[in-house]
Amino acid sequence: MNIINGKQIQEEKIKDFSNQIESINDTIKLTVIQIGNNEASNVYIKNKQKICEKVGILFEHLKYDETNEEELIEKIEQLNTDRSVTGVLVQLPLPKEINEKKVIDAIDPLKDIDGLTTTNLGNLFSGNKGLVPCTALGVIEILKSINAPIEGSNVVIVGRSRLVGLPLSGLLLKENATVTTCHSKTKDLKEKTKEADILIVAIGKKQFIKEDYVKENAIVIDVGINREDGKLYGDCDFENIKNKCKAITPVPNGVGPLTITMLISNLIEAYNLQKKN
Repeated sequence: MNIINGKQIQEEKIKDFSNQIESINDTIKLTVIQIGNNEASNVYIKNKQKICEKVGILFEHLKYDETNEEELIEKIEQLNTDRSVTGVLVQLPLPKEINEKKVIDAIDPLKDIDGLTTTNLGNLFSGNKGLVPCTALGVIEILKSINAPIEGSNVVIVGRSRLVGLPLSGLLLKENATVTTCHSKTKDLKEKTKEADILIVAIGKKQFIKEDYVKENAIVIDVGINREDGKLYGDCDFENIKNKCKAITPVPNGVGPLTITMLISNLIEAYNLQKKN
């Protein structure tokens, strides 16, 4: 059994990205827009700022106590045309009265660092160059770093969100995996997950996946982050599953560090795509 160290993989990738940014010899800048004062969002943004500063990327944080949809989209459109801004990220969640999809789709796809626009999702599934959600990229990075045999493997994803499950299915198909995507309406979920050589779980339910959901010697990637009484838990029952697995990501320090690291990968990719256009 191998517990995958996301922090260690992160350190290796940061070195690589720092070298790439140094060789670019130009300014790369990320602008993050935040509405309100969500505590979790504050933490995520601080972490994004830290990693940007670590690799030499300029970071701008635009924080509004409140705003309306029209003003928010207007601001995004200004940033779209600002040549000094490489990437635009709207921190989610947004207030209920603002249409999240409409706001995200207002971002120029070439600056869409979260990879959440309809255009970029379409690019992924049509084989075009584009930006992909960071968590999905992070999962692929983890699998490659442990030399997981993706090609030909039976991969089961539990969860179909635009942020994780949906883009991951596209990325894994590109790697020639056989992909099954499960969700809340899937019948006989346990029977599906027990067939997985690689099981990826992203449903937001604390310790939902138990030992009897997992095949012997499977690779398990737990994307879940569930907060309870100041502690973090994954979507998998880690302690009971770990000895059954060939490899497994813990929570925290599994997928999380790679999610934020792939933000830098997307900023470099965005810079390169913008130079071509």
